[in-house]
Amino acid sequence: MWKEKMYCFSVESPLGTLTLASDGDCLTGLWMEGQKHFGASFQLEACSDLQIFEEAKRWLESYFMGCQPSLTIPLRLIGTDFQRAVWQKLQHIPYGSVTTYGELAKSLNLSVKSSRAVGMAVGRNPISIIVPCHRVIGANGKLTGFAAGLERKRFLLQLESLTPDPSKISRTPDPSPKGEGSS
Repeated sequence: MWKEKMYCFSVESPLGTLTLASDGDCLTGLWMEGQKHFGASFQLEACSDLQIFEEAKRWLESYFMGCQPSLTIPLRLIGTDFQRAVWQKLQHIPYGSVTTYGELAKSLNLSVKSSRAVGMAVGRNPISIIVPCHRVIGANGKLTGFAAGLERKRFLLQLESLTPDPSKISRTPDPSPKGEGSS
């Protein structure tokens, strides 16, 4: 199987070592030590002098200080069309909010019955934390599925001051500002 060559760089975090990957211009991966699907389909080569890694490091430092980072990192999401559609929706879940797999499916104009397929795509998210797959929870408000482990998911949600509560579930990740398109 052919693997795309990517540059990688490691940074320490409260969750342990994070490995960042880049094509040289965009961030293509961010994995926690021991995470499922770590570096899947990439041939990783160490490199520490890329600007994108410095930007991602600043973003992560801000995030782990409990702040919502304002820096926008250029991303290149590598996956199937369906996976990329799910990962795009993840980016619209606001900091400090959660949604469910079923609501995510609905936001893609899919049946709630498609939540398992959505969950599989969420689990394959190659850019953890920055593409916030940790903000997706079970329909009952419980923490479910996280490729890096539920303790890490709990840590990230607590960092964002979230305690999963079904009454606070975002009903549909909506990329448009409130009121846009209404008359």
